[in-house]
Amino acid sequence: MKIGIPKEIKNNEFRVSLTPDGVKKLTSHGHEIYVEKNAGLNSSFTDKDYIKSGAVILDDNISIFNISDLILKVKEPIKEEYDLIKEDQIVFTYFHFASHEPLLDAMIESKSVCIAYETVEDSKKSLPLLTPMSEVAGRMATQEGAKYLERPMGGRGILLGGVSGVKPANVLVIGGGISGTEAAKMALGLEANVTILDTSQERLDELTNYFKGRIKCLLSNKETIEREAIRSDLIIGAVLIAGAKAPKLISKKLLKSLKPGCVMVDIAIDQGGCFETSSPTTHQNPTYVINDVVHYCVANMPGAVPYTSTYALTNKTLPYLIEIANKGWRKASKDNKEIKTGINIIKGKIVNKNVADAFGKNYNDIDQII
Repeated sequence: MKIGIPKEIKNNEFRVSLTPDGVKKLTSHGHEIYVEKNAGLNSSFTDKDYIKSGAVILDDNISIFNISDLILKVKEPIKEEYDLIKEDQIVFTYFHFASHEPLLDAMIESKSVCIAYETVEDSKKSLPLLTPMSEVAGRMATQEGAKYLERPMGGRGILLGGVSGVKPANVLVIGGGISGTEAAKMALGLEANVTILDTSQERLDELTNYFKGRIKCLLSNKETIEREAIRSDLIIGAVLIAGAKAPKLISKKLLKSLKPGCVMVDIAIDQGGCFETSSPTTHQNPTYVINDVVHYCVANMPGAVPYTSTYALTNKTLPYLIEIANKGWRKASKDNKEIKTGINIIKGKIVNKNVADAFGKNYNDIDQII
């Protein structure tokens, strides 16, 4: 199979979808790998590194899309790439369709096969291709939140861990999944006062045991969110419903009651955001202020640490990519249920119910198609 690695062109997206080591493994299976010129440079991989591993370097993304049976990306295609995607072409990347209907419509029109990292689900109902970036985003959420709490950045001017004789900041993490847990770890490590909310009592019990009682673990509901949000200096939204829009958990009304200079970091922004006032931002312009509350809603947070993120992502995606390349998407999805759960669109038909429901579009049973 001919596999194309275009350079990511989303604002300040520095990751690349495949390492030179990944190229070696794919070429050992007989596949041809085409990499756009300088695609890996921001992740510390040179064109020479790719050539040594067996890849062919092409000058532009048009050439990459034209020659490839499968396009491997990190982030969803943006408007400039829509018309480059061909009928029957496989596109394997993070799509997050539920947050952007124009993208969904464009992929339907392209009649391509769209396999989304974020909906690949294993037998334990976990999301193995979302996990590495959730880990990075969770850790970055606390790191960025701490920075924007500084007064010159618009925040309250509070040090997350405080100092001797001065109390630490109150950090509220909404969602006890991978990203929420990592955010709580970082905040606890900086000696903040941490509270984590989740809707699952079983998960809260696990978190209580994991953190050995050093953070407060509470059942999430409207009343608890309101009470804890009002007393918090940093609020991190880390909720996820695979393939679906994120629920809005901090309302415009509640926002007015938050501390002036409070910082809200919305990790769920890729899925529409979990704060009512959330709108996607970029690394170039990461924040905005509403009602004296700083909003950090960067949609590709891990893109700021491309070396770490590229390795973490490709370690997980490569086995699935090899299977898809070796067998083709249809046989791979029949043989591997995890790959099947990743398929969102097949030649103009939506086969993921959460994606279809997000915009009231027709859902098609994948088993009737493959």
